[in-house]
Amino acid sequence: MHILLTRPERQGRRTAELLRARGHSVTHAPMLRIEVNPDADLGNGSYAALVMTSANAVDAIGRHPQKASILNVPTFVVGERTAEAAREAGFTDVISTDADVVRLAEIAAEKTPPGGLVLYLAGEDRTGDLAGSLEAASRPVRTVEVYRAVAATALPVQTVRALQSDSIDAVLHYSRRSAETFVGLAAVGSCLVNVLKCKHFCLSAQVAQPLVGAGATQVYVAQRPDESALLDLVGNI
Repeated sequence: MHILLTRPERQGRRTAELLRARGHSVTHAPMLRIEVNPDADLGNGSYAALVMTSANAVDAIGRHPQKASILNVPTFVVGERTAEAAREAGFTDVISTDADVVRLAEIAAEKTPPGGLVLYLAGEDRTGDLAGSLEAASRPVRTVEVYRAVAATALPVQTVRALQSDSIDAVLHYSRRSAETFVGLAAVGSCLVNVLKCKHFCLSAQVAQPLVGAGATQVYVAQRPDESALLDLVGNI
């Protein structure tokens, strides 16, 4: 298949390599650009746990001057790819869930003593209320925004042409915001009708919602919210 990949640049390069290794051709048009906040204040508290919902947070903290102070804190993340990235970054005690932020909060609360302070490394835009769920379970949270995702303002010209010629077979979506951005830019670029003909592979049901709402009929959701499950889905359709 000719697949359009909408992931941010850095992570998208790796995914494109995986797709090409499986025999697909890939066009990469990032819908979000990740900007790191190098001045994020991690505080000097003694944390009982650390939570992250995205590999973007791991990447953002990679060169932070306070990184060493949190590497041994029990770390809870969503998705095995984020867990792998955290271990590669030096975090020593990493637990992952293949569910969502609700389950992540439950697991972190189960393994953290009541009153234990949790550090949440987050993006500027967040879905769900991870901090609220933890605080409701008597685990106070310090939320630190370590990155922001800036939406693209237009589709690349070559991507519009590929869509308008119906040469794109499928689109991969990793976040709800990137899916929303893609649908909006396709409408502005006069290629939404072509987009709706494509197969759409989504990391979760939440990611799929903007596509379903726009009228896409070939929308497929991974069994688990991680990349391996998403790529397996591509291979099975």
